[in-house]
Amino acid sequence: QWFSHHNVILVRGEHEPEYFPATANSPAKIQFAHGFFNSALHEISHWCIAGAKRRTQADLGYWYAPDGRSESEQALFEKVEIKPQAIEWALSAAAGFDFNVSVDNLNGEQTCRFSFQKRVQAQVFELLEKGFNIRTEQLLKALSDFYKTPWPLTEAQFDWQCPEEFLDAV
Repeated sequence: QWFSHHNVILVRGEHEPEYFPATANSPAKIQFAHGFFNSALHEISHWCIAGAKRRTQADLGYWYAPDGRSESEQALFEKVEIKPQAIEWALSAAAGFDFNVSVDNLNGEQTCRFSFQKRVQAQVFELLEKGFNIRTEQLLKALSDFYKTPWPLTEAQFDWQCPEEFLDAV
């Protein structure tokens, strides 16, 4: 319902998540995977940061190499995913939902997910300090109101510590 004034709908998909831009006859569509709440929040986070031009492109114009990425492809994936996953974490907190980063490369070069989560956490802290864009801020507030979670968001809500046995990798 919150999305209707943005000419976009959120729908459950049966397969991979995808974004479909608006047409003359239908609103834009954010399709999330298999009914998973975290998939919906992740796809919404990409939409929240996409500018007007990107919202006219299929999948918001994002580059995506499928599972099985090389080390360099994975490094690029993680670089472009830091901000969307930081926003996803904020959306999760506003909804009172647990968050887990996704390195999304089960069949490729393995990286330390804890190192990635630490970078995502740093991005969350930066966004809390500098502020979210207006669409993200409005959605965060709407989720917080609906789920009756603390508002405004604070760093304490993102108090994550790397497991001690992985500190050297971070």
